[in-house]
Amino acid sequence: MKAGTTVRDDGTVEIMIPLTPYTKKNSQEIRYKRKRGGGKVPFISPSENYKQYESDCFMFMKPLNIGYPVNIAAKFYMPTRRRVDLTNLNEAIHDILSNYGVLQDDNASIVVSTDGSRVYYDKENPRTELLITKEEQTFFTAQQARDKEKPKRQAKSAKKITEKNN
Repeated sequence: MKAGTTVRDDGTVEIMIPLTPYTKKNSQEIRYKRKRGGGKVPFISPSENYKQYESDCFMFMKPLNIGYPVNIAAKFYMPTRRRVDLTNLNEAIHDILSNYGVLQDDNASIVVSTDGSRVYYDKENPRTELLITKEEQTFFTAQQARDKEKPKRQAKSAKKITEKNN
């Protein structure tokens, strides 16, 4: 896979980010904001390493504005064998994808699965490889769910009528 964003003929999106992956949560820092009246309010901020990683990812992203349900299979190649949380890596890359316009949003109606996501060790070539594929819609309004079930109910009714007539 080459660095950057590639859209295949079938609509599948490949993104390769040739940078060491960082999470937002493992290196958080406590910062303080001044509030009116002279006091300070603590807040949690991502680490400088994560902020730099997020900023550097920009050059490998193409704003595609994907708004349909997708699976994001992310392969994270880490430079060390230290334990890392796959969930935090996925969260960070989903936020980056939505911040740079690859995805409209990273909510569960767009990112419906992360099947195929893994963490690997590659000391010489740390990177993130993403494969984004279109999936079926999983979140439905009550009316959409009823409409989706109508053909099944109609087929069952037709089958019952046919069986009665035979």
